[in-house]
Order: sequence, then structure tokens, then C-alpha cells
Amino acid sequence: MQNTITPAEAAEFLRSRDQFLILTHLRPDGDTTGCAAGLCRALRQAGKAAYVLFNPETTTLFTPYLEGLLAPEGFEPGTVVSVDIAARSLFPENARVYLDRVDLAIDHHPSQEFFARKTCLDAGRAACGELVYDIARALGPVTPEQAVALYVAIATDCGCFAYGNTTAATHRTAAALIDAGIPLAILNKFHFRTKSFRRLKLESKIIDGMELFEEGTVAVAAVTLEMMASLGATSRDTEDIANLVGQLEGVKTGVTLREMEGGRCKLSVRTDPTDLDAGRVCALLGGGGHAAAAGAAVEGSVEQVKAAVLAAIRQVKGR
Repeated sequence: MQNTITPAEAAEFLRSRDQFLILTHLRPDGDTTGCAAGLCRALRQAGKAAYVLFNPETTTLFTPYLEGLLAPEGFEPGTVVSVDIAARSLFPENARVYLDRVDLAIDHHPSQEFFARKTCLDAGRAACGELVYDIARALGPVTPEQAVALYVAIATDCGCFAYGNTTAATHRTAAALIDAGIPLAILNKFHFRTKSFRRLKLESKIIDGMELFEEGTVAVAAVTLEMMASLGATSRDTEDIANLVGQLEGVKTGVTLREMEGGRCKLSVRTDPTDLDAGRVCALLGGGGHAAAAGAAVEGSVEQVKAAVLAAIRQVKGR
């Protein structure tokens, strides 16, 4: 493994630099967005000029956390930081100009490609937000505004502390963020107990088309462009949709295929990691991630990608 630095060392590095631009990954989730917002606010509190690069795929579920933080047109960074980005392929199009300029990568994925000058990596963390919290508190007191963003980062990446990646340390970090003064009930209701009518209709269509393989232990479901169009659904309505499939009793591996424009599919795999390594499956298809949750963008139709992922699952299982 490449040499990595600790959160304390990352904080020292950040103290020595200025004019920060923070990058988030393609199809941004709560972890990358919350990390960017929390780190940006921590750097500003430390007297630094800091901004987050606009990500065109950020949905309205997460844009409120970035209010007032986006980089102005023409901003020239002195220091580029990526958060929760494991691979070069996950840089949004407008961030690709910074591929060779990343000074610090903060990440928790074991598939990290080490593209930055320095990398703060801990693959044992449930969320990148845990690492950013450690960095933020080394920079100064964690404010309620920072805490809100970092709680969203952590809670969304571990399914409100229900996923297998959750550790005792995850709970301790969440407790510290709660103590910082976040509106806990409001955040949990908004992110975990509220769904649009379109989302509920979409779930119905997904379940109706779900298929079972490997004696009922593997479930595969597709979200097609036709489904989305028929309901007027947006990307916000598909947030965290990958975890729906694995809720079926007896299923150990849930696969969700979201059909995209241009003849490709976004693949999400969720597994019982004691039964199957999702990261190894997705690596065979050009992606990566964790043992329990991984993804890839795969060229082909829904049927072609379905066949490819089933073949990858069987290969990893040695069948």
C-alpha cells in the first residue's frame, strides 16, 4: 500500500496551505457532499479561503448544504483537495482539469488509486465524514454548521447506522456531532423517513420487475429510462435506491441497474460481505468500492449489463 498520512498530519498540511478548492465525485451522495461542505467551513473558520467546485449532478437533496460555498467563476486554487473520491474515473467532467493537481485526497475506500500528492486514507471508516471530522476538530472547534454537514455525510453512508460498516467509532463520532448542536430529528426525518410520491411509485415498478437468481440469494432490479420518464422522476427520486433490493428476505446480494443515456448502466451491488465481496465483483466490471457496497458504470443495455454482473458474481464465487 502507498504511504498515507493521518488526519492530524492532514490538518497540519492544510494549515500550511491556502486558496482551497474541494472536489466531489460523480453522482454525488451525502458523504462526498457533506465532507466537502464540512471541510470547507472548517477551513474558512481557520482563516483560509476555501470553496467547493460546483458538481452538476448534485441533487436538491444535498444542495442546501453547499449554499454560499461554491467556487466563483474563474477562481484559481492554490490547493486542491478531493473528498471521498477513490478513482480518477469518478472525477466529474468539470473537475478533470484538476486530475494531476490534487494535493490531498481524503478517502475511506480500499480501492483508492493514490492519484494525489498526499492521501489521508482509512478503509476501516464507515464514511469519509469520520476522517473529515477528525481533520476539522484538529483545525479548530467544530461548529453546528460543520456538524450538520458531517452528520449527513456519516449517517447517509451507513444507512442511519444500520449498515454493516457501522462501528462503535462511528457512533462516537455521531454523538460528538449531536453534542455540537445539530437538529437531529429534522435531519433524520428528511434523509431517512421522507419519500416523494414519485419515489414510492418507482419502488413499486422496481419490485414488480425484480428477478431472483442463485436459488433466491441474488436479486437483480432495473431502473430504466422508460420508468423514470413515465413517472417524471429525477435523480433525487433514485437516491439510495440500491438498498431497496437487498431488503428482500433471503437475499444476500442485491444488484440495481440504472439505465443511463448513451447506452450504459450505473451498477450498484450490495452484499453480505461474508458471502460475497462486492468490490471484487465491480472491479471485474471497471468499478470498485467496499466489500459490502460497490459500483461501476458499464457500457451496454440493461440485459447486457445484467448478464455481465451475474457472470462476475459467479466468477468471484468460483462457480
